[in-house]
Order: sequence, then structure tokens, then C-alpha cells
Amino acid sequence: MKDPNRRQFLKASTSTAALAMASPALGQQAPPSSRIKAAQIGTKHSHASGKLATLLDLDDLYEVVGVAEPDEARRGQVAERAPYRDCRWSSVEALLDDPEIKVIAVETGIDELVPAAIRCLKAGKHIHHDKPAGQSMAACRTMHAEATKRGLTIQMGYMLRYNPAFQFLFKAAKEGWLGEIAEVHGHMGKRASSGLRAELAQYPGGGLFELACHLIDAVVTVLGKPSEVHAIHITSEDDGFRDNQLATFRYPKALATVGSNHIDPFGGPRRQFTVVGTEGTIEIRPLEPAKLRLSLTKPHGGFDRGTHEVDLPRSEGRYHGEFRDLAKVVRGEKQLAWNAAHDLAVQETLLRASGLPVD
Repeated sequence: MKDPNRRQFLKASTSTAALAMASPALGQQAPPSSRIKAAQIGTKHSHASGKLATLLDLDDLYEVVGVAEPDEARRGQVAERAPYRDCRWSSVEALLDDPEIKVIAVETGIDELVPAAIRCLKAGKHIHHDKPAGQSMAACRTMHAEATKRGLTIQMGYMLRYNPAFQFLFKAAKEGWLGEIAEVHGHMGKRASSGLRAELAQYPGGGLFELACHLIDAVVTVLGKPSEVHAIHITSEDDGFRDNQLATFRYPKALATVGSNHIDPFGGPRRQFTVVGTEGTIEIRPLEPAKLRLSLTKPHGGFDRGTHEVDLPRSEGRYHGEFRDLAKVVRGEKQLAWNAAHDLAVQETLLRASGLPVD
């Protein structure tokens, strides 16, 4: 039975991300002088066009002053496509040398993400760094040390952090609604095209490394860094791509699993994340657009004991929440909820889960 007070609860305390995603008053664009000047380096990341489109859409917060793509062939492929067709193209050096640019979205290929991010940090820029943070733990540590030394922010592009269902989950888990957490299970897959398979096959960590990193970030948010990680995978004999993977994570009082399958024709709708505790369970399926089921043994947060299909706030957009939050951080209004220690724990856990060495 649904609790009649749940709507009041959601309105009052759903999540910081939900608040961050609240739109400004219609028709009221911030004056250009108060907007944060931003740029993007790289177009090869799978989220690159979506991130740029979001920055352009949030013109009350950001003024996008340029995009750089060092690969001329790649630039030629995307220059006439939305959202790039109306952008000013620039060199990486010009963007880094511009003192008015405060934020750079790093959207290169995965192996270039960390080196590009370090260059941005050395130039004094806050960065939005898409996922994952490369294949080297040592390079990731160097990057975060540079940001810490300079007092700059690295916002990792783990988009589920700002998903309304995950914000609800993080709040409920932190406040003890579920009791002592004993199980976490997640799965994120798709049927990869031949082109995507060829692209991902270059990464020894396989599909889990590139896609299920989002869920590993959520596991570490809920449970912290695991004491043991075990990676299991099946490698395709046709193209050498690890297209079916499972990782297990051991904690003192909990077990977690994360799977990623790139041969699943119904992978999108089947994407899911479940947290089981001694006093409750939260099930999110699908992840986007999110649906959440809450089960409790005792009342919490305006919900009675029993099972509830929770009405979630509508997401403004897949990436809007993270860039709204980043604007607040850059303006000094808050600190990012996920710090360097968390991101480093996620990176180490991801590498182990992908069967990669931790150097």
C-alpha cells in the first residue's frame, strides 16, 4: 500500500540533485557576465555530443566559447552535425591559454582522457572528466594530486550520480532506511554493434570497463571500497572482445555483483540496480527512465512499512544535473559530494573488476 505522504516527502527531501536540476525562471537568462565560460576538448567519447548539447542548453549558467578536436579527420566527421555545427572551433592550446575559461569538459577517447585532464588542470581549469578515468591507476592518482594541489575540481562523468532514482537510493541508504546492507546487485548491458565491438575490443577491460563503471561508482557510493574483487569474463573468439562479464565485490558484511553483457538485445530495459538490507530493499529497473520500488519493514521518511512504487521527480535531462551541480561548485557555493578519495577508490575497484592490473 502506498503511503499518502510520499509526495510530500519527495517534494521536501528527494535529493540535492533534484534541487540542482530545478530550472531557472522561464525567460530569465543570466547576463553574459555572470555565466561561466566553458569549453570542450575532444569529440570521440560516446557522451561527447550529449555533454556539449547540455552545456549549450544550460545557457543560463554557461557560455560555451569553443571546442577543440586535435584529430582533423574526426573534426571533419562531426563539424556539420548537431551540436557542433554552431560552435566555434579552436585549438587545445588556445582554450588552455584563455584565462576566462573556467570549465573544460574533457571528451576525448578513453586513453586520452587523463592526459588531457592533467593539461587542463595545469592550466588552472576545473574539469568535467568523462568516464572511466583511463587504464592506469598511477596516472589517475597523478591527476587527482594535481587537482588537489591547485584547488581545482574534477567532476567524473558518472551520470547515475544525478539520476533521481539513485539520489533517492543514496539518501535512503545513508539515513539507514534499509538497515544493514547485505547485498547489492547491478547489471548494465546492450547489444553492441560491430563498430562498437571493434572500438571496445581495444580495451583489455572489455565492456564492463567502459559501461558498467557507472554501476561500480554506485556500489562504492553505497558500500565504500571493497576488501576483495573478483573478475569473471567470456571473451568472444570472433573479435577478442570481452562481451560478457561479471565482477564480485566482498565487504565485511555484504556481497555485491556487477554484470555487463554486450550481446543482450534487450539490455537497455534490463539495466538494473538493487540494494538489499536487513530492514528494506530498493530496486531500480530500468535505470533510464528510472523506476524505483521501495520495500520497508518499518516506516521511514514518510513511507509506511510495505512496498511502494515511488514517484520520482522528472529528470531535466541525462546530463543536466551534473552540470548544474558543477556550476555551484565552480562558483564556490558548495563542494562536490564525490571527492578525490572516492574517485580513486572507484578507479581501483573498476580496474580490478575489469581484470586489469592496479599499478
